[in-house]
Amino acid sequence: MEVKILEINDLSIRFILRGMPIPIANALRRIMIAQVPTMAIEDVFMIENSSSMDDEVLAHRLGLIPLKADPDAYVLPEECGCQSELGCAKCSVLLTLDVEASDSVRTVYSGELKSSVPEVIPVSDKIPLVKLAPGQRLQLEAYARLGRGETHAKWQPTSACTYKYLPVVSIDYKKCDACKKCVDVCPKDVLKLDEGKLMIVDLERCSLCKDCEKVCPQHPSAIKVGWTKDAVEFFVESAGALKPERIVGDAIKILRNKTDELMASFVNEKGRR
Repeated sequence: MEVKILEINDLSIRFILRGMPIPIANALRRIMIAQVPTMAIEDVFMIENSSSMDDEVLAHRLGLIPLKADPDAYVLPEECGCQSELGCAKCSVLLTLDVEASDSVRTVYSGELKSSVPEVIPVSDKIPLVKLAPGQRLQLEAYARLGRGETHAKWQPTSACTYKYLPVVSIDYKKCDACKKCVDVCPKDVLKLDEGKLMIVDLERCSLCKDCEKVCPQHPSAIKVGWTKDAVEFFVESAGALKPERIVGDAIKILRNKTDELMASFVNEKGRR
């Protein structure tokens, strides 16, 4: 297997996987979306809410705020020994909010949440929560816990997680008369004419639309677009709670553990027979 990182930053990563069967690549994608745990607000206790927003709507907004947290520092609620409704220091984090509008309308932002653990904070302090009219007050306690995207979308670590087949473009120069129609129609600028000869500029940008094939006046087309069967290009964009490379790494560990469990089940079943 071969891995080639094409682009990486604080919020996204783009890489090529070669030598991996497509079903396994899709399993990895699904795990990144649904099974890599992150921290999110689960329980909200409204002490006072005189705003125009219903408690349930505000609680829903709070739950969708991505929280920065190290998943290794906490355990999933179902795995914690405390079995408490609100959790303990091992499985939950308390965040509080106590704000009031005085003489003018005031917008309450995510940055005003006070966390009992300095490392567990919203990924952005500029997420608007609610507007308070003069004299209105909001006071609440929120408990954040680890969870998985398969339970609720608020625990999904990714805002985008996709893969595409790696393109293969071949040009039959015996048929190609450099009419430039394929160059003009390509939405990704993959092709160009260089001294009267059709050239491939950036193959990785090809979206496999096959417009170049359709517009070619030759029949069959002088240009053919296909894809590889054992390589894909991944694009993973983090919601901000985890680094993109951490999401990929955790997903690989989960996939490996699931494979080990499956093999152990086969061995046990064989032993019983």
